[in-house]
Amino acid sequence: MDPKTSAHLDTFAREHLPPSDQWPDLLFDLPELRYPARLNCAAELLDRTVDRLGPDRPAFRTPDGGVWSYGELRERVDRIAHVLTSGLGVVPGNRVLLRGPTTPHLAACWLAVLKAGAIAVTVLDRQRAAELATICSIARVSHALCDVRSVDDLVRAEVPGLRITVYGGDAPDDLLRLTGAGAGAVTKNGAEDGREPYVPVDTAADDVALIAFTSGTTGRPKGCMHFHRDVLAIADTFSRHVLRPTPDDVFAGSPPLGFTFGLGGLVVFPLRAGASALLLEQSGPKRLLPALAAHRVSVLFTAPTAYRLMLDHVDAHDLSALRRCVSAGENLPAATWRSWYERTGLRIINGIGATELLHIFVSAADDAVRPGTTGVPVPGWQARVLDREGREVPDGEPGLLAVRGPIGCRYLADERQREYVAHGWNITGDTYVRDADGYFHYVARADDMIISSGYNIAGPEVEDVLLRHPSVAEAAVVGGADELRGRIVVAYVVLRAGAELSAEALRTYVKGELSPYKCPRVIEFLPALPRTATGKLQRFRLREERPEGA
Repeated sequence: MDPKTSAHLDTFAREHLPPSDQWPDLLFDLPELRYPARLNCAAELLDRTVDRLGPDRPAFRTPDGGVWSYGELRERVDRIAHVLTSGLGVVPGNRVLLRGPTTPHLAACWLAVLKAGAIAVTVLDRQRAAELATICSIARVSHALCDVRSVDDLVRAEVPGLRITVYGGDAPDDLLRLTGAGAGAVTKNGAEDGREPYVPVDTAADDVALIAFTSGTTGRPKGCMHFHRDVLAIADTFSRHVLRPTPDDVFAGSPPLGFTFGLGGLVVFPLRAGASALLLEQSGPKRLLPALAAHRVSVLFTAPTAYRLMLDHVDAHDLSALRRCVSAGENLPAATWRSWYERTGLRIINGIGATELLHIFVSAADDAVRPGTTGVPVPGWQARVLDREGREVPDGEPGLLAVRGPIGCRYLADERQREYVAHGWNITGDTYVRDADGYFHYVARADDMIISSGYNIAGPEVEDVLLRHPSVAEAAVVGGADELRGRIVVAYVVLRAGAELSAEALRTYVKGELSPYKCPRVIEFLPALPRTATGKLQRFRLREERPEGA
């Protein structure tokens, strides 16, 4: 990055990028990835789409039947951008925290922040005061746009100097009131210009556009810095070449916008395609199915657990409009894939992504799908399986997944950059096997392999077998301490409603499917599995259930 070309007046983000020699190799082989030097991704997603398709097509839909057209969305975004720059004093490069349920207003705020040349820090609505304080401290956040229903924890975070502007309330200084019809954003000199088109800041393609924080289950969160070109690159790789949406598609899903899986699937991908998105504040499996039917959703983004939980209810809803189902966030068991296909006729598009790389980089769709595999490198990306020294291992042998493409890990002032990037590759922390046909098979998180009596046991393989039992709704496998064997396989199981099953009966079932040494020596039944706000399984909490030596 050349600081002379940056549009940022606040240079904090640029100054805290990792040294260039710690960046992974970047690839821009596809013609669509060769972006111009000047680029504002919000203008590309919104203004250029309006130029191409007109202002009248639907952009965002709400559960109550409301529709924001592209023209209306652009007008609202421009008004917010005016308030940010003329009313709130935001300058290019400032970090602006965004918090609230998944609504068109939150998405419009995100677009306005980027259009104004500032840096969006979108957080989860479920994160609490201590977590928010840590994020604001790491990113030196100066401003926040927050749904009035979510403001209490942000206030309790007591972030020094943070200027909080709420939206959705009835106060005179509410953001929506400031941007409402007939109430333009008031500038410093008193002129009302909020209804005038906002000229997007002329950002460089490699100016930081957003800082996404990892949703990891332990440790200090890592801020992942992504450029304006990166936002478009996820649409121009996975979405364009694997998902292949059309302007007539209606997107929906469960991941929040504070999770990059949701940000891509519910905002970036539909806007890049000129499609629309149904934004749901409540998107659990029981609410998701009726919403899919009522709004004729055609593209669905959710986690493997949600597909599993929806299986018992799909027959009660009209899903005839649904044509694309995307799964990411955690491993998709082959049993879940097959069950969903048998019930719906739809092939789930499995994928692996990372906050560090913004979205999915290994996947497959349609006839290329092979159940039980993650897929192949998405066009524009490369993937390998490496040993600890960075050497490629033969097909069929497990190793560390390494990927590179148009986006690379760039942590905000974090020494863990040296762990994630090595030998020019992004090392995701996942153990994988590549087969002779080039398909990648998930084994486990690199730190989740269970070594018992000298055997290497992958927890997801055992989980997949457990999930095939008709009485099992959810399952998680971790290693437990054992004086004789070092580690043993411990399974935590959630049964389907009304089901009865003993640990011994389930153990016998697993022994019929797997080698005996892989069978759980301990099976415990729970009412629910612990998960993060983004739906990821918190294995560390299950390990805490059985402390070392227990």
